[in-house]
Amino acid sequence: MARLMAVSTFLSLGSVPAYAQVSSREGIALQDQIMELRQQLSQVQSSGASSSGSLPAPVAQGSQTSGASGDLVTQLLDRVNTLESQQRDMRGQLDELTNQLKEQSASLSKQMGDMQFAMQNGGAAAGTAAAASSHHEDAAASRTETSEKAAAQTPEGYLKAGNAALLKHDFSAAQENAQSAVSHGKGTAKVDGQYLLGQSLAGQKQYRDSAVAYYDAYKLSPKGPRAPYSLLGVSASLLALGDKKAACQAIGKLKTEFPSPTERVAKSTAVFSKQGGCS
Repeated sequence: MARLMAVSTFLSLGSVPAYAQVSSREGIALQDQIMELRQQLSQVQSSGASSSGSLPAPVAQGSQTSGASGDLVTQLLDRVNTLESQQRDMRGQLDELTNQLKEQSASLSKQMGDMQFAMQNGGAAAGTAAAASSHHEDAAASRTETSEKAAAQTPEGYLKAGNAALLKHDFSAAQENAQSAVSHGKGTAKVDGQYLLGQSLAGQKQYRDSAVAYYDAYKLSPKGPRAPYSLLGVSASLLALGDKKAACQAIGKLKTEFPSPTERVAKSTAVFSKQGGCS
């Protein structure tokens, strides 16, 4: 900023001649010195002219005076020439700085214009790209949500949601999904839904209904992988109701139908037989 102010001050010199007044401190000082030297030179020249018109002086004295005046005039002229040369150099430097400032200003203006153009066009492109990206993301999210809803409304989806609810002990949600799986499912999905219904009802301590649901699961697939577990469910629900006789009947059927059960089924059978006092 200080440099720009100094340059602005120098610019006021313009193209005035070397002896014209300038506005900078250095220029004013040089101008004053030049004017003072010019005045001194004029006085010396006037003094020399007056001496030449007076009475003749002795030769030796006249020679000394003339020599001294000549030396002084020469010194003053040299000093004036030096100051004028300095002033010309200063003006040359000022012109150079002015040209540099003009070039820099033009370059800066061009750069700012390019940046504004790039920002405007880039911003518009970015906005368009962002809008397109957002639209695509929304469409993908919508398709995903629709797909998830469609998957959740299948028998398999109901079973998945129901078993997840069962693990969280949300037995009401498990029952609702189990009933949907039974209503919409076929084959294995329907059997699994019926077994899940028995589990959800037992979790709500609706043991009479759970015993019926387990028995229905067994009837849907008497030889299937769910059959022994369904009979265990019947027995457990009847024991919870205090009906040990009916519980032992369910255990007897399980032993008859599945003489070689899995280790898990065998352990549960032993536990329930002991609880019911089955022979």
